[in-house]
Amino acid sequence: MTYSRKPTALFWVIGIIALLWNGLGVIAYLTKAFITEEMIATLPKEQQAEFLVEQPAWVTAAFAIAVFGGLLASILLLMKKKLAYTLFLVSAFAAIAQHAYLFTNVEITSIIMPAMVIVVCVFLVWYSKKSIRDRVLS
Repeated sequence: MTYSRKPTALFWVIGIIALLWNGLGVIAYLTKAFITEEMIATLPKEQQAEFLVEQPAWVTAAFAIAVFGGLLASILLLMKKKLAYTLFLVSAFAAIAQHAYLFTNVEITSIIMPAMVIVVCVFLVWYSKKSIRDRVLS
């Protein structure tokens, strides 16, 4: 016999924050993918360098998988679907792969945001797994 528990208010808060966080990730990806050279020229010099760095295609693919997978996982979490866990897991692996490349091959001016991305990914994997265990996701 399986039954679903009613989600707590914290579940909804975490779900909405996850959705917003991953939505911002999608915006960051789309900005990076579609920014023009004219737009880059208007940015401060340190930000210009970030957009002009050539990266292997797999890093760009990992970025896309991380943010779009995370966004879809967030939607599924709010829909209380178990598949959210699997997509958060895929998203986290993609984000970790992307950031491992950046840490080892690109001069990063601040480690705060990349570290935050990884911490949030790991947290969302853990939280979605916990939500399955607590029978909130079905």
